Amino acid sequence: MPSLNFFKGLKNFMKKITIVTGHYGSGKTNLSVNLAVKAVQEGKSVAVVDLDLVNPYFRTADFREFFESKGIKLIAPDFANSNLDVPSIQFDIEQLAINEDCLIIDVGGDDAGAFALGRFAESLSQFKNDTDMLYVINQRRYLTETAEDAAKLMYEIESAARLKHTAIVNNTNLGRETTVEIIKKSSDFAKKINKKTGLPLAFTTCPEELCELIDMPDIFSVKVYVKPLWEL
Repeated sequence: MPSLNFFKGLKNFMKKITIVTGHYGSGKTNLSVNLAVKAVQEGKSVAVVDLDLVNPYFRTADFREFFESKGIKLIAPDFANSNLDVPSIQFDIEQLAINEDCLIIDVGGDDAGAFALGRFAESLSQFKNDTDMLYVINQRRYLTETAEDAAKLMYEIESAARLKHTAIVNNTNLGRETTVEIIKKSSDFAKKINKKTGLPLAFTTCPEELCELIDMPDIFSVKVYVKPLWEL
């Protein structure tokens, strides 16, 4: 069970559909897994759609057995995690949205990954009022170290997906080297992107072992499920 501050300060956060986008390596998949686990702990039926057709590593399809143990449905492209991995998508996203309490869509990195999401833009439009599209930022990632670069990439993703973001998630970290200071300093970076895009900050993520040391509003404690190959 999560600690009491697992989701402190965040009320009525998750809508029926949550779309997660961002730069390569920003932490989209790890966030998606954490959101799915949290929703299940709240008694919701959950389905996770793996739309990462670009990156063969660190994708939600890697968590099939883990999801099954939690009662989470995983919908992944045909041939996912095989040497025949190709962008073949065979599922009804409208029916998933209707049938499940919570639908989480993990989108591939950058605008290249967002093109797959664009295929479902019309279908998702009917759920507009019950959908959040979160843009995950990590200041410590190459090519998104400035607010200008991060905002530019966000607009490129929107163009490819034919959908608009609704909020920002500050997921600034350095993996195992993440410190309280790194998370605190990233607050100014998130504020700059907020000012530049006009989008609100949904929350700031924090590794669960550091949460008790941080006194910041809207902190979302995350467990690190996605690890580099050298840590497996």
